[in-house]
Amino acid sequence: MGVTKKAISIVDEFKAFAFKGNVVDLAVGVIIGAAFGKIVDSLVKSVIMPFIGSILPGEQGYLGWKFVINGKDIPYGLFIGEVVNFLIVALALFVFIVKFLGWIMKTKEEASTAPPALTKDQELLTEIRNLLRKS
Repeated sequence: MGVTKKAISIVDEFKAFAFKGNVVDLAVGVIIGAAFGKIVDSLVKSVIMPFIGSILPGEQGYLGWKFVINGKDIPYGLFIGEVVNFLIVALALFVFIVKFLGWIMKTKEEASTAPPALTKDQELLTEIRNLLRKS
């Protein structure tokens, strides 16, 4: 009976942990982030870098950009593509977190720093205090 009770307790603790709002929100964020990363990766590899490759000289676009040292290829074009990919993801995260969520956090801070509204009793006591100060 003690082992069964302990197992049920562990299951309940796991449910409380796994299905808290923060854990579920984090999981959704990771999944959306991965999907967003794939979209940005496709944008960079399929649109931006081929466009840059068509402007600059090269046989295979940016994929053909490489140094040859002692017969070994060093494909710096792929590296540049990954750097552009990173910069776009970083810019999107900056805009979303700092500008969008920062605005939300700022309004939450303003709401939390505002004093709560006075009750009717507190208003009456404040009026009595102010009248006593005047006399």
